This record gives sequence, C-alpha cells and structure tokens, in this order.
Amino acid sequence: MARSMWKGAISFGLVHIPVELYPATSDHSLDLHMLDRRDFAPIGFKRYNKNTGKEVSWDDIIKGYEYATDEYVVLSDEDLRRANPEATQTIDILAFVDAGQVPLIYYEQPYYLAPGKGGDKVYALLRETLRDVGKIGIANVVIRVKQHLAALVCVGDTIVLITLRYPDEIRPTDELKIPDENSKAAQVTPKELQMARALVEGMSERWKPNQYHDTYREDVMAMVKKKIAAKQTKTITMPDPEEEDKPKKSNVIDLVSLLQASLGKKPARASTDDDDDDDDPPPRKSRKPSDDDAGDAPPPRARKSTSHSPVHARATAAKKPPAKKAVAKTAAKKPAAKPAAKKAVAKSSAAEKAPARRRKAA
Repeated sequence: MARSMWKGAISFGLVHIPVELYPATSDHSLDLHMLDRRDFAPIGFKRYNKNTGKEVSWDDIIKGYEYATDEYVVLSDEDLRRANPEATQTIDILAFVDAGQVPLIYYEQPYYLAPGKGGDKVYALLRETLRDVGKIGIANVVIRVKQHLAALVCVGDTIVLITLRYPDEIRPTDELKIPDENSKAAQVTPKELQMARALVEGMSERWKPNQYHDTYREDVMAMVKKKIAAKQTKTITMPDPEEEDKPKKSNVIDLVSLLQASLGKKPARASTDDDDDDDDPPPRKSRKPSDDDAGDAPPPRARKSTSHSPVHARATAAKKPPAKKAVAKTAAKKPAAKPAAKKAVAKSSAAEKAPARRRKAA
C-alpha cells in the first residue's frame, strides 16, 4: 500500500475519528514519450527561471499568488495550513443523505480512509451506522490546497471518501442539441422501445468488475512487442490512402433492423411497391395432373356430336384414349352418376369399338 497522503480526523457532532487518506486508484494509462522525429531523441521540459533562462531545481521552487501583474504573495505550506488549521486537518461531515439523491455526474475521485492510531472502535461505529441507515455522509475536506465537497460511502469493511464536484463546476447543457421528448426526430415507437427493452433484459447480469479490463492498452502493447520482434522500432506507420478516400457512411439508421440483429433475429425485409398487395389472399396454385392421376378427374361432359362418320370417331379415339381403369375409378368415386355422364361413357366405348371391327373386316 502507498504512503498516506493526508492525516486528520472525521468529525460529526462530538465524534472525532482519527483517519489516514490513501489513494484508491492507480493509473495504468499508456506512458508515451514525445520524440524528435528526426533522430528519435526524447523531448524534455525544463523548469527554468524566466528572467535568467537558467534551470531551477525542485528545492528552490516555492508557491506564490499573483495579486497584480508580475507581483506575487509568497505562500509556504505552513501559510496554507495556518489559514484554516481545522479545515486542513478535518473531514467535517455536514449531513447524511440517501445515496440515490446524488447524481453520478457529481462523483469525482475515490480515496480509502483507514483508521488512525486508536481510531478502530469509532471507525467501526461509523461504518456500521452508514450500513444500517443506508445513507452517505456529505463532508468538506481540504486536500493539498483545494477544498473539496466529499461523500463518505461504506464499501465492504472500508469507508471510502469520494470527492464531489461543486454545482458550478458542472457545465450546463443549454448549448447542446439534446432531442426533446416531443421532438419529431426523436420519436420512439412502442415497437422500438419493446425491442430495446428485450435487448437490455437479455444483456443484464450481475456486476462482475474482474471481467472488465483495458483491452485497448493490451492491443497497443501487443503491437509494441510485434514491432520490437520485427525490428521495426524506428518505422513510422502512415495511414493507408484507401482509408482516407473511403466514403463516409450514411447517418440514416434503420433502428428496427439493428435491434433485430442485436437480438439475433433476421432483419425485416425492406418494403417495396410490390408489397402493397400483401393483404390480398394468395392465388390458388394449379397442380398439373400426372399420368397416374388422369383417371382421378371426372370425365368432361360429352358434346353432342353432329356427325357419326368413321373419320370423326377415329379422331375422337386418337385424342382421348379412355382407360378402363380410369372409368372404374370414376365409377367407384361417384356411384350415383348422372344419366348424361353414363350416355357419354357409352358413346365413347362405341366409338372405340367401331374402327376395330372395320380393320378386322378388311
């Protein structure tokens, strides 16, 4: 654990709890140095005296407040402490409020509070009280040379001090183009809301902080190792010209299709002019009869023949050779055939036998 960066006490009412302040976060950002592209030498920054141009060491640097142009009041660390000893050494709890009443935008930087010497009992008392009432403490604290508004939050067995932003440090949103609820451009349909809700519910899970990590930093470090292995440490990669000339994507978004794709569904088919008739019933499909089904259909109503010549009978027999099985099937399906249909079958049989007798006579 790092050294404590502040020592003092928590104070509320007549209660006095000695505590020490420790940083609760560590910075893992990429530590990139600035280099001169001509010889790849690192760029340095000097603390120098603006009058003489000479470099100044840390031991010779003090703080001062400019009250007029180029006129300063020197303020040492002791001066800053004596300005308000109680404020610089006390976390003064002003009130206890429900945590839900403090918007997340106000939270800034967390710090751990550990009990100081002889402060275990009262530290545990405050921690258990915060747990029991379900509230957070709002306090004032001076860290270095700035006074902060802060929240005391119970996290596990530790009391965490989180600095808060003052209201005047939060910029208003008046100048931003935020869509209004009644804006036509931001109208949300019930279907879109229902699908978005289903997507949120499908992605909901318990908070597991260990599964999140800085993947971008890992990717950059992998690229660094790759360039070292390839001995390309001095190679400056330039953007591809194709990337620069790529046309910009349209801002038109099919929200329903995106939601459906996110839910694992096929996107809806785009509607066209041909879709206007979707409400009409589909046309009945006609099935082409096969050779086996020829006898299943009822025989066509026979036309009254105006000629009984052998030529006419021969042509009729060539066009429609009746099958005995087909007639049997029809008779089985429709036992109560109409008299007209029976006559048609009889005439067809007579026309079939006539040419056979003539060929035999010849």
